[in-house]
Amino acid sequence: MQEIESPSPDQMQAFLESSQEVHFHAEGRTDIYAWVDRTLRQQNYPKLSRAHKGLVRRYVKKMTGLSRAQVTRLISQFTKTQAVKPPVYRRHRFPRRYTAADVALLVELDQAHGRLNGPATRQILEREYKVFGHQQYERLATISVAHLYNLRNSAGYRRQRIEYTATRPTPVAIGERRKPVPEGRPGFLRIDTVHQGDLEGVKGVYHINAVDEVTQWQVVGAAAYISEAWLQPVLGAILAQFPFYLRGFHSDNGSEFINYRVAELLNKLLIEQTKSRPRHSNDNGLVEAKNGAVIRKHMGYLHIQAEHADAIHDFYRDHLNPYLNFHRPCGQAEIKTDAKGKEKRIYKRYATPWEVFRQLPEAATYLRPGQTMAELEAGALRLSDTEAARRMQQAKHQLFRRFYPEARHA
Repeated sequence: MQEIESPSPDQMQAFLESSQEVHFHAEGRTDIYAWVDRTLRQQNYPKLSRAHKGLVRRYVKKMTGLSRAQVTRLISQFTKTQAVKPPVYRRHRFPRRYTAADVALLVELDQAHGRLNGPATRQILEREYKVFGHQQYERLATISVAHLYNLRNSAGYRRQRIEYTATRPTPVAIGERRKPVPEGRPGFLRIDTVHQGDLEGVKGVYHINAVDEVTQWQVVGAAAYISEAWLQPVLGAILAQFPFYLRGFHSDNGSEFINYRVAELLNKLLIEQTKSRPRHSNDNGLVEAKNGAVIRKHMGYLHIQAEHADAIHDFYRDHLNPYLNFHRPCGQAEIKTDAKGKEKRIYKRYATPWEVFRQLPEAATYLRPGQTMAELEAGALRLSDTEAARRMQQAKHQLFRRFYPEARHA
């Protein structure tokens, strides 16, 4: 702003009556505030008489084009602080609770666990801090499920990161057609097979998936072929991995389970065999849900040759099964019945199968001979959830390099 240097009261009065002597040019608010500050200093405003103060006030208002209230505010600021400065604008921002390090930690955890749903991931974060004592998870341990998805949708998070052939049922007079009734007791298995696709008429490996209905304890195995001779030893190895007594064995009507060899094996173990009823598609729904959420998620849909069945079975036994049962939270259904008798499942609680089993009344009484609660607890705490997931993923990557040496498995 350009003007007469330190105008006298007479010059200010003349300007107010006729402004031909003065022209002004300001770049912005900073220039205007600097000019007001300089003018009030030159005029020694605090020591002026009341009449002269009014003259300066009108002069400043005329020169700057500010309102009367704005001029009063600037003069009050000068009187209090002996300076006129533009205020520093501070945009209101909510304090940031979760840092870039937390986002990177969430990315690493999701990569290890295969990006589970929000409640399951929230449970793992809490366990990493409270159960395994990893201090880096302190903030994430209290995150809400809603904000967990906000972090997953953030730019920082995003920057870092075959055909299924169903088996055909064969009517055989083995097993009773009914739904098992566990009555809160573990040991009632739901079992199913998942085929790893065909390639040029050659069958791929078969995955055998067994899930306990009450605790969701899950054991997975692999067989090169679905015939009785190949399936029986794999099935025996799967049943042996459950830490508690087995009481029930429920499958669909596929001939891989509804046959005399399997029936003989179950009779020796005193396990009751049942099979799904017609027009009751949910009879084996639990294990079918696990087929997609676990086996397809980790093994995919591409064809895998049957010759790799032993290597896959070893991977399941040594890495995937311990991870599923001790480190991967599952939704525990709460069944509510409305006035019309319709049942609805609500999933509010997430816990690992081991946590569910441990909290059963008199859980130790269900264990097999030689198995103790202390051994299971030690196995659960040997590795943290994410460390177990990371080791499982590393073992899986090495396994997949045997199937597809020319490809990189993500």
